[in-house]
Amino acid sequence: MTPAGLLLEEEIRRDGPIPFRRFMEVALYHPEHGYYRKPHDPFGTQGDFYTAEQIQPVFGILMAARIRQLYRRMGEPPEFVVVELGAGRREMAEAFSEWPYIPVDLDSGDLPRKISGVVFSNEFFDAMPVDVAIYRDGAFHAQRVAFAAGRFVWETGPAVSAELDEYLRRYFLPPEEGRWYEANLHALQWIERIARALHSGYAFTIDYGYTRTESVRFPAGTLMGYRRHTARGDVLEDPGARDITAHVNFSALEELGDACGLRTERFETLAQTLLAAGEPDQFAAALTSADDPRRRMQLKTLLFGMGESFRVLIQRAGGPRSAFGEATAP
Repeated sequence: MTPAGLLLEEEIRRDGPIPFRRFMEVALYHPEHGYYRKPHDPFGTQGDFYTAEQIQPVFGILMAARIRQLYRRMGEPPEFVVVELGAGRREMAEAFSEWPYIPVDLDSGDLPRKISGVVFSNEFFDAMPVDVAIYRDGAFHAQRVAFAAGRFVWETGPAVSAELDEYLRRYFLPPEEGRWYEANLHALQWIERIARALHSGYAFTIDYGYTRTESVRFPAGTLMGYRRHTARGDVLEDPGARDITAHVNFSALEELGDACGLRTERFETLAQTLLAAGEPDQFAAALTSADDPRRRMQLKTLLFGMGESFRVLIQRAGGPRSAFGEATAP
């Protein structure tokens, strides 16, 4: 049993089955034993997974080029900043060095009170603790975590709260018997925070996920664990020793964002965003260097691997949609 697992087992024995949100919170973010808090590097060849930020420097060069386009569109304001959510190892700091750069993590650092610029995030929302529910007999029921026979197991609990019920009915297709769902209330709270802080500029979100219509593809939900570059379906195994993620509900981010004054300008694949960034100079800035073959392989990985599975949502603070780009839904 992992140290995080021992803590969770003790809590369950004391208080009974716990919401999955609590299980995920301890497994990932416990100060000592959480997956993201232990002294190890989960990224790259020796870690458990890659993110686009590990495909450097090409990813950083192209993201900076895309943000530069947004900066120019704003008229190059002198107060322009780039705020990165989920900055982690600060891998994007060098790429964004032409502007003041402010890193913010899920539980450290605060958003500036008034931002003019871009709030950038890459795989930030997918790692937030989520609630899990199953639809049975006309109601959403909480899927909780219990402990039995020496292992963590799922247990179906009572009907979910009114807040969760509203989320699940609003951002998914009409419920179907036996389907599993995830609700990321933390993501909605962050969208509200971004909308309050972003005085002018853009929220630039990269993640993997689905729209309301596309949610039909996931009858068993989207929870996944990662260990040594291998996806594991049993997310209750070895808490604290593996990553846990849930796909992002982009309909929720878009619709709440719109209600808060963040108008969707583009919703597209990462490949489309990379093409928009690199085509003006035929990718010269990203590829012209002594290690050109390696960079070309990075670009290929981004465009044809991650590029089709990741989505990009660009929202502008305030005002109507502009000619910069109409919102599109795959």
